[in-house]
Amino acid sequence: MTHVTPLANRRRLVIDHHDRTREFAALWLRERSPDDETRDPRTGQRLIEAAELPLDLSIETAEVHDGRLNMRFSDGHHTTFDLAALFDDPVSDPPQRLWDAASAPRPEVDFATALEEDTALSEMLEALHRHGFVIVSGVPIETDGMQPLIDRIGPLRRTNWGGIADVKSVADAYDLTMTQRGLEPHTDNPYRDPIPGYIWLHCLTNAAEGGDSTLADGFMAARLLRERDPASYDCLTRITPGFRYRDGDTHLESEGPLIELDSHGEPVRVRYSNRTERVPALPAEQLEAFYAARRAFYRLITGEELTLHLKLDPGQMLIMDNYRLLHGRSAFQLAGGVRHLRQGYVDRDSTASRRRVLRQRLANAQPHGEPA
Repeated sequence: MTHVTPLANRRRLVIDHHDRTREFAALWLRERSPDDETRDPRTGQRLIEAAELPLDLSIETAEVHDGRLNMRFSDGHHTTFDLAALFDDPVSDPPQRLWDAASAPRPEVDFATALEEDTALSEMLEALHRHGFVIVSGVPIETDGMQPLIDRIGPLRRTNWGGIADVKSVADAYDLTMTQRGLEPHTDNPYRDPIPGYIWLHCLTNAAEGGDSTLADGFMAARLLRERDPASYDCLTRITPGFRYRDGDTHLESEGPLIELDSHGEPVRVRYSNRTERVPALPAEQLEAFYAARRAFYRLITGEELTLHLKLDPGQMLIMDNYRLLHGRSAFQLAGGVRHLRQGYVDRDSTASRRRVLRQRLANAQPHGEPA
């Protein structure tokens, strides 16, 4: 059974539907009316100016028939909602699975299969969203071998270093990634706006001694810090360092907390870049708290509890969520051979869009009654 009850001078509507109860504001229902007068039937974009609706808008009638809610508002507008759609707001993304070293997954996909089959590409993107990384095997050992798969998802993000760039030791290196030294766990480019969403790291050859990659789940680190040291967690969500990169042709600056929260108070992005961080000259008490909190976070992201070690083989590629994962590498010696990787960036919006479109397209293609 379904019951509707207007409240607050008919400016709210309480609906009891299948043992669930929700309260809706009249204005919210009016601006989301699913009819062709309110929304374009092809694009779904709103045709009315919601800010011009009367603030004292009320509900004149609300009746339920055959799973549909028929309504009339005080501005004279009539509309009909599907109750199931009204109660079951679509979930854009499934939950992410956080991991430590002991529980770390190893999601893998074949390059050629993901290039040719929507199902494989969808599985790759879902794994990337769920775990924060995925390993792609069988990538052509060519300078821009990753490009065809990038083209299946979204545009390559170009930076001051160009498109797909080398990661190898060079003389007169302009960045520490171009040296043989080990790199501490970090996120890439926190000095950019927007920060690149996904890192694509393609191995051409990896015969040098050392040079193993490390990964740590920054969201898991944030969770553990919140559980074990709430004061440090709170500090890292509030204090905002700056980040800077400069060379002869480039000057990039941005800022943001080491642990950034979403509107629900959950971590949505981590930043960590010892090489480019610039902490402002805050009052000494705040700085002392920040430095202690940063050390607590650092110990988590560098500890064996959270660190996953792996070494890419030629033809393998690692795709990483740069908002979530911290990555690094051990030092390497060229006496054993050459270490040459290629790296590119793809932004979050195009990646998320491709994932959601594929998910919906594949779900619609399933025969009725069969799970996707």
